[in-house]
Amino acid sequence: MRGLLTLKDLSTEKIMELLRYAMKLKRGFRIQYPDKKIATLFFENSTRTQYSFQCALMNLGIKVVDFDTQLSSIAKGESLYDTVRTFEALGVDGVVIRHSKDEYFKELETIKIPIFNGGDGKSNHPTQSLLDLMTIYEEFGKFDGLKCCIIGDISHSRVAHTNIEVMKRLGMDVYISGPEEYNDHCAKWIPIDEAVETMDVVMLLRVQFERHQEKMKISVEEYHEKYGMTVDRMNKMKENAIIMHPAPINRGVEIADEVAECPKSRIYKQMTNGVYVRMAVISDALDGNL
Repeated sequence: MRGLLTLKDLSTEKIMELLRYAMKLKRGFRIQYPDKKIATLFFENSTRTQYSFQCALMNLGIKVVDFDTQLSSIAKGESLYDTVRTFEALGVDGVVIRHSKDEYFKELETIKIPIFNGGDGKSNHPTQSLLDLMTIYEEFGKFDGLKCCIIGDISHSRVAHTNIEVMKRLGMDVYISGPEEYNDHCAKWIPIDEAVETMDVVMLLRVQFERHQEKMKISVEEYHEKYGMTVDRMNKMKENAIIMHPAPINRGVEIADEVAECPKSRIYKQMTNGVYVRMAVISDALDGNL
């Protein structure tokens, strides 16, 4: 399969190449593919990822084939493979897929057109991680030696799992924090108040209520007090430290409303960078390099 399914498939050199390409596109470099068309297949709700991909495609002059699961043969029991195989037969030049199943792409190994993973289950979110890395690199000009703590619903987060793996490979020191019941021990755990005082990057995660089999053991107010980025915690951060969040954000839960757009916040810059990262990934794949 071509495209981008997981960052584990990419060397750190290739990751840096994609980041440099995305930054080049952000500076104004233009490349167009007016004869190409790509389908977006989102089996889970999405705003940022879905429409960021669509903006990236339009910026590249690519026609977007928007797939509506509720009006498709999925409702009749059609499999993911047959759906993707259908779009391949219709002549699209690639597909963007988000799906609730971990590593859904293993069912699509015979598909020849590029597949761009918009998130699978709790496992991978490669373009989100790339846009996070781009945001960090623009801020600090390096990865090696930087300290990042990812705070919140670690066990349900494909963002956390993708970022932790690639950040470690790039030389970052990665920690996790948050409620113990969401700790899957994929990195060293530290208390949140230690994290906010010592980290270069504090990355908050949305509490994924829709993935919980049981209700949270604490109220949202208590969660915010114990594990959220309050104004008081923001004020204790290092001078040049930044706040990140993959969004959507639960204001007043994992992050205070006053903090979401404070000078340390890079949340909306992450969204902007997502368009350029996705342009870079799509362009690289259509040129046969990914």
